[in-house]
Amino acid sequence: MLVNMNEVLLPARKNRYAVGLFNSVNLELARGIIEAAEETRSPLIFGTAEILSPYGPVEMIVDFLKDMAKAASVPVVLHLDHGLQKEMCMKALTLGFTSIMYDCSKDSYEDNVKKVAEMATIAHAFGATIEGELGHVGNNEGEDVLDDPRAFYTDPETAKDFVDRTGVDALAIAVGTAHGGYKLPPKIDFERIEEIAAVVDVPLVLHGGSGLTDEDFIHSIRCGISKVNIFTDLNTAAADAAYNAYHPGIGLTDLVLPEIEAVKKATMEKMYLFGCTGRA
Repeated sequence: MLVNMNEVLLPARKNRYAVGLFNSVNLELARGIIEAAEETRSPLIFGTAEILSPYGPVEMIVDFLKDMAKAASVPVVLHLDHGLQKEMCMKALTLGFTSIMYDCSKDSYEDNVKKVAEMATIAHAFGATIEGELGHVGNNEGEDVLDDPRAFYTDPETAKDFVDRTGVDALAIAVGTAHGGYKLPPKIDFERIEEIAAVVDVPLVLHGGSGLTDEDFIHSIRCGISKVNIFTDLNTAAADAAYNAYHPGIGLTDLVLPEIEAVKKATMEKMYLFGCTGRA
């Protein structure tokens, strides 16, 4: 069933488990993710990100993502992750996404507040939920590597002000993670997560989840994280499965089922770790 983010994250926050956001750019990823959610009876957030548009344009994948969500026997949120432009967020809402993230974390604080508050009003008018980001979660490689990530960590009191002024339904915080694969083990500021969770009244989101240890996830959720974003682990699992299944002379269709099964397995592992199985 298709729902918005509040319907899966508010129970998660209350009962101290987390719901995963698993991004998809094609049918194989989407099938593996949905099958994992149904088999484990887990609430699910899935969708795509603006940066992934070259691999699966939103307007081309939205229909099958939305139909799969509606047909699912568990609650499924269709979410746009890291919407960087107002136009992309508006497109997602118009196409039927039930949740968006408007990422203005690189802007000044006041511009971040102003832009996200405006978009929150629009999203809520659509019956959708919205996630903002305070602090900034950079990348492990590419153009957005942060020289000193701690300089961009989320301040607890500023987080309270941001939530109060914007009306966001969830808040992504910067506490030591980064997007993509890790070259060195990340050091998560668990105390900061606890401090933020104590002063804000919306679910907290951990970006850059792929590559963290099981204990990192468990401790983060115990400290107050309610949503964890995963993509790299699934992307890698699908690629490895295709590589291992390939041999000369086979067709593309011979790679599809191994990819789906690998994504399903990787997704289920995270769902059990997050404590959301059986919560649907």
